[in-house]
Amino acid sequence: MFVDSHCHLDFPELAADLPSVLARMAEARVSHAMCISVKLETVERVLAIAAQAPNLYATVGVHPDDPSVQEPDEATLIALAAREKVVAIGETGLDYHWHSNAEPGALDWQRERFRVHIRAARAVNKPLVIHTRKSAEDTLRILEEERAAPADGGPGGIFHCFTENRAIAERALDLGFHISFSGIVTFKTAAELREVVAWMPLDRMLIETDSPYLAPVPYRGKTNEPSYVPHVAAEIARVRQMPIEEIARITSDNFFRLIGNQA
Repeated sequence: MFVDSHCHLDFPELAADLPSVLARMAEARVSHAMCISVKLETVERVLAIAAQAPNLYATVGVHPDDPSVQEPDEATLIALAAREKVVAIGETGLDYHWHSNAEPGALDWQRERFRVHIRAARAVNKPLVIHTRKSAEDTLRILEEERAAPADGGPGGIFHCFTENRAIAERALDLGFHISFSGIVTFKTAAELREVVAWMPLDRMLIETDSPYLAPVPYRGKTNEPSYVPHVAAEIARVRQMPIEEIARITSDNFFRLIGNQA
């Protein structure tokens, strides 16, 4: 059985026909999925979807790339984290992709938003779901400064949809975080990412779809969904020269160990 550690079932592409999406997920032997919050305005929708089935979980958080959404504070995130089926805080982090020409200090709002999530996660002891895009150095620095590492009493968490190099992976692992791979690992252009897959310790590896985006080969360019996560596992199995069943078991065990007795 497989676990999709990151999907957006509340997005219109999937929510419009959720019963069929969940049925295909079951047919593909995807036993559980974590539905990720990206803004407070839609968090109730995420929680309602997770409440529909025992094999769905939720997170609460605000994505880093939009300054126009409702800004979270620690108290709000802590209260939401106590809701049923919530097992993690995020997705949060930093995203500099659309801000390459930003003036110094122009993205302080992103960094402060990230710190708020880390502090809330520390308060409730639930793992963080980290988004980092063209911002790895600052992401790691802030995690260190806010003592997010389990060794520092922090919650740890997941670097989701990992696309960085081995050096960044090593630093994330040194902080006690897990690394999750998406359908990108199946793309022809992802040779460097597959090198990370081949090297990294299996006990920190997770798999995800990030659906409805980033559908793996052979569905690239189509709407992604949790039933496609076995294709991510299959590519990892090929790279590691292991049975896909072992990758499924290991990544599922890692997921449940990370969320602890909340399952």
